[in-house]
Amino acid sequence: MAHYLVQISYAPETWAALLRNPQDRAEAVRGAIENLGGKIEQIWLAFGEEDVVGVFDMPDNVAAAAISMAFSAGGACKNVKTTPLLSIPEGIEAMRKAAQCGYAPAHKTASF
Repeated sequence: MAHYLVQISYAPETWAALLRNPQDRAEAVRGAIENLGGKIEQIWLAFGEEDVVGVFDMPDNVAAAAISMAFSAGGACKNVKTTPLLSIPEGIEAMRKAAQCGYAPAHKTASF
């Protein structure tokens, strides 16, 4: 399974609702994630730009996009970011492939 970093910012109305009725939203979304073939690795509450940060295991990009779309469409979140994560070995493999793919960058010449 692939890993995804999910970062969520709640809408002010969502915070107001959670203050009136505190609840574990990880448990509330677990079923939807599992219905897409995924699993919650961990979810944390945070402060700063994001209110919730989590790592999900999802079977593929389509499933990861689907849960992100569902969160966004629900209206409780003002921002949802989903980032695919590579393991270190996957990253090294990507580096090796990048080094051998034949890409030639455009060279800039400065005239001063």
